[in-house]
Amino acid sequence: MTDDERAVREMIDLWMSATKIGDLATVLSLMTDDVVFMVPGQEPFGKEAFAARSEGMKGVEIDGRSEVQELQVLGDWAYMRNHILMTATFENSGKTIRRSGYTLSILRRGNDGKCRLSRDANLLATQPDWSK
Repeated sequence: MTDDERAVREMIDLWMSATKIGDLATVLSLMTDDVVFMVPGQEPFGKEAFAARSEGMKGVEIDGRSEVQELQVLGDWAYMRNHILMTATFENSGKTIRRSGYTLSILRRGNDGKCRLSRDANLLATQPDWSK
């Protein structure tokens, strides 16, 4: 594993741990200002909309894991195929939603030398509750 690949994996680990503790400032620092997110059934959205959606998730405990399936670093750019499993538990109801699926992400190195998320196609889907 190259230093660049290790740095990208560490960024993903930081994203996941910051998400778990609700550290939105850290998560936002891991994306470019012109980031674009694509999710099924919605128009693409950027950093400001991501922040607003995250603020709307107060009272939701999020946990998950990320498994990098493929990672290629090409100079100042990288792409990654990733599998994510996450749960969101709503404090007010105790209800838990499980989602899993793949993402295809493009990362770009900034002037400070750090790679940040630039484009993300997120294909996570809600998993059925088999306990019923």
